[in-house]
Amino acid sequence: MHVIDSHTGGMPTRVILEGSPDLGSGPLSARAKTLSAEHADFCNSVLLEPRGQAGMVAALLVEPVDPECVTGVIYFDADAVLGMCGHGTIGLAVTLARMGRISQGIHKIETPAGVVTVELHDANTVSVTNIESCRIHHQATVDVEGIGAVTGDMAYGGNWFFIADAPLEVTTANIPALTDLSVAIREACIRAGLTGPEGQLVDHVILSGASPNAAALRRNFVLCPDNEYDRSPCGTGSSAFVSCLAAAGLLAEGEEIVLESVIGSSYRLSYRPGPTGGVIPRITGQAHIMAETTLVFDQNDPFKAGIV
Repeated sequence: MHVIDSHTGGMPTRVILEGSPDLGSGPLSARAKTLSAEHADFCNSVLLEPRGQAGMVAALLVEPVDPECVTGVIYFDADAVLGMCGHGTIGLAVTLARMGRISQGIHKIETPAGVVTVELHDANTVSVTNIESCRIHHQATVDVEGIGAVTGDMAYGGNWFFIADAPLEVTTANIPALTDLSVAIREACIRAGLTGPEGQLVDHVILSGASPNAAALRRNFVLCPDNEYDRSPCGTGSSAFVSCLAAAGLLAEGEEIVLESVIGSSYRLSYRPGPTGGVIPRITGQAHIMAETTLVFDQNDPFKAGIV
């Protein structure tokens, strides 16, 4: 299997160029469901140890339905197939540029959540115009086991987020405690039946805190579906966060802010109004290529499908 690895603000992306299962030729949303339902061993083999690493997201290249798109892509982590991935799209654009498939300028990429636009500024810097993002529930309160009531917003940015203020400092020293709290909050959201308009469950949690960097608006801890924290500020999470700021009247159209991750990497963000009342976020970040390699899957390897 031919792959190229990059990281976006510290968060790894593994672009799969060849060697994937046949998912058919229907809509990407249907192909993503097939990947999730029928190819768990494939996903695990790519991302789990010994071949993968904690936090890694895979970007599986597929044929797009929309002929204007340079590629289709299905993202997945070690626990779930994702609708969209912001850091992965930045990493994908840098990877496509390295392969000579795109040059500086604007390009369309098809995801299960919809068509997104990338603008390649240079070899490492990319702006992603995401799908429409919106606040779903405002000031929803859930009862978190061992903690009590936690109030926050549910928002959509390509994945489904519960966003609340962090009760402790968002620093690397607090990553274990922030992880445990975020897992408990997500479980509380599910128990409470907090869902999207079609029953979608919260799959990510954002705990937002102050940043020591005067140029940054907030420093956010983001929990992913596999219970790993996002080393980047999270593109879909930042999109959801911006939609909440806009809905609250705290961010004007076109105004640019900086959001940081728990490790201090950053994205620049702004938005324009969306067609159905949400916002269209624009995310600018950097990715760097780490490796280009061929993964080998020996039939006699006892951990061919990863260490589960």
